[in-house]
Amino acid sequence: MSGVLVTGGTGTTGKSLVQVLRKAGVQARAASRNPAAADPDAIRFDWNDPTTYGPALDGMDRVFLLPPVESVDPLPLVEPFLRQAQLAGIRRLVMLGSAIVLPNAPSAVEMAAQVQAQPGGVVLRASGFMQNFLRPHPLAEDIHRLGEIRTAAGDGELGWVDARDIAASAAALLADLGVDARSDYLITGPHGMSYPQAAQIITAQTGRQVRVKHATEQEQAAAYRASGMPTEFADALAAVERGIKEGREDQVSTAVLDLTGRPPRAFAEFVSDHADEWTQ
Repeated sequence: MSGVLVTGGTGTTGKSLVQVLRKAGVQARAASRNPAAADPDAIRFDWNDPTTYGPALDGMDRVFLLPPVESVDPLPLVEPFLRQAQLAGIRRLVMLGSAIVLPNAPSAVEMAAQVQAQPGGVVLRASGFMQNFLRPHPLAEDIHRLGEIRTAAGDGELGWVDARDIAASAAALLADLGVDARSDYLITGPHGMSYPQAAQIITAQTGRQVRVKHATEQEQAAAYRASGMPTEFADALAAVERGIKEGREDQVSTAVLDLTGRPPRAFAEFVSDHADEWTQ
């Protein structure tokens, strides 16, 4: 038996990846804390419950690894899973990482190195998700309720990428073990984009007036905490926005094109696909 274990299988990227793999005829086991009862290939998986690791890996030879979210130090949870994956004979392991290393997250680089040391280990370092502009993300909630984007990033640009393109890139590596893979890919959209530019595109394409409200790093951290984010994670995200403002995260790559054979979606296309999100 062989197939792909997709951790975070009901999330933004994982759900899309499961669909792409199954459409290609590849068995994809959707793993999540609350697996869908109607999906016979869904299984319970919880980073905080190591007893779920073995059953999830059983019979699989490939893994899509989504580390615990909203954590600045996920390695203590991921490390035991990596050991079990190696014992299970996993032949390719693709981890969704971030192009942005959170401040005060010393284990992020070490986690990537441990993944790359696994047989067939690959790290996808994704830039900011375009899906952050969709609810229930706090950014999208502010657009919906207030018609504004609150940011501490100023006019700094980020290579925003559609999660569907991340999933397609992962699928290209996981569907066929014969694909020659590097150990590291920077996954971005086709160009850099600032929050003011995003607001202009949403306004122009949907008619919904969206303005930008500039905030300090401290104000942004407080807003993230108020949305329910853990304090340490909220503070780290606000510090990331300072890095964007200073131009340290303005990176663009051709990885999506290289892996999938087609260019990544531009933000204008993403907005067109989700226009109802901002007009209802």
